Amino acid sequence: MSNTLKSTGPSDTPEEREYEMRAHISSIWTGGRLFIGIYTFMLASLVFSYFYLRSSNNGLLWRPDHVTAPRPFGLLIFGFSLVTGILAYVGRKRLVGGSFSDFSVAAWSGVGTGLLALLFQILEFSHLGFFPGSSGYASCFVGFAVMNIGSLVISVYWLETTVARGMRIRRELSGDNPEFSSHPRARAFRADVAAMAYFQVFLALTGALLFAMFYLM
Repeated sequence: MSNTLKSTGPSDTPEEREYEMRAHISSIWTGGRLFIGIYTFMLASLVFSYFYLRSSNNGLLWRPDHVTAPRPFGLLIFGFSLVTGILAYVGRKRLVGGSFSDFSVAAWSGVGTGLLALLFQILEFSHLGFFPGSSGYASCFVGFAVMNIGSLVISVYWLETTVARGMRIRRELSGDNPEFSSHPRARAFRADVAAMAYFQVFLALTGALLFAMFYLM
């Protein structure tokens, strides 16, 4: 990032530096949407496996004895994940409205709820009433749980690094509310907040589908 903003090499005019800055922001926008697309393909493979095994039910081994994952854990995991997405969305709206402090509070609260969701997802493994390969449902659930752990780690990491980046900008750049300035770092920060918030909301929405699949259906 810093290399593209120095006035060395061919980028020695304001127009060229502005072009590079816009390209950088566009790459953040595109990268965030591509990341959602990649996650969607991963989710689609899980959903396909779930409904394929459920519909075929070979040897009546899809869900013998109607085993299911602990629903209280599912409610806690989904609830905290949903709150994390809501906090990220509200935090971004408050940032757009000109309040970094509100964004900071919402983001750090989201980090806390995301960590709680991650903790309960890990603890759930010790309360399962089935082994991973005991049925089609069990295999799909373990795959979902591992995928969800990875998703929550990415979610919390992205949220934490984004708000930490904003706090660093406030310390290192001069002026009032530097995160709202036209400085390249501030502009890139705001683009990162938007990409992060979209992913958090998408993760919360897909969490509703996964909760219904594995805990209600």
